[in-house]
Amino acid sequence: MRTVVEPLRARPRPGDQMDRLFAGGWPAFITADRQVGRYLDRVREVFADLELVLLDGDGDLVTAGWAVPIRWDGDPAHLPEGYTDSLRRAVTGHDRDEAPDTLVVMAAQVRADLRGQGLAGDLLTALRSLAEQRGWARVIAPVRPTLKARYPLTPIERFAAWTREDGSPLDPWLRTHWRLGARVVAMAPRSQTMTGTVAEWRQWTGMVFPDSGDYVIPDGLSLLRVDLDRDQGTYTEPNVWVQHR
Repeated sequence: MRTVVEPLRARPRPGDQMDRLFAGGWPAFITADRQVGRYLDRVREVFADLELVLLDGDGDLVTAGWAVPIRWDGDPAHLPEGYTDSLRRAVTGHDRDEAPDTLVVMAAQVRADLRGQGLAGDLLTALRSLAEQRGWARVIAPVRPTLKARYPLTPIERFAAWTREDGSPLDPWLRTHWRLGARVVAMAPRSQTMTGTVAEWRQWTGMVFPDSGDYVIPDGLSLLRVDLDRDQGTYTEPNVWVQHR
């Protein structure tokens, strides 16, 4: 499919197209990271030019993604802790007038009926081009490996090392990055932490929690810990850091 790339805010977007693009893309609990809420509005304000969409020949939205800039010396030991910490470092670095040198790809969304056609790779390529245009030396991403939800008991280090017969990563999202020349540089075992009341977790998961303890939840990459006495559920999500060439 031939596509056109432009910033999301280049012009108004039809609401029905936005709804169709983002329908069913993320689990309901993904917005329960309270720390993300501290930074997201500011990110969208100051880094709006790093939020891109791809349009098909009819001008319809087919994919979208966004990134933030940070300063990073290339040492895996000095990476952000994960997704949430990347937002924090981007915002605090901007407010300190710190010159960024690294683009962090935060998310990509492909319209459900068009998945598997290489559009996610096209979006990653477009985001990498932004880094090149600005002279930023590195492109990294805290990848949320979607297939990990089938193996929530497996440590992220083991899962990230699983490959197919051709040597490519087993996980399809990691594989998309791999095909573009990215390599795994570190794990982010605590990339995000989602918290909510027991009632909220019931709503998000469609499950009941009769006892305190650990639970496998739909679309969860790890376990949900429920504490009935505190009326709280805590879910810590692992990601995999990759670096693009």
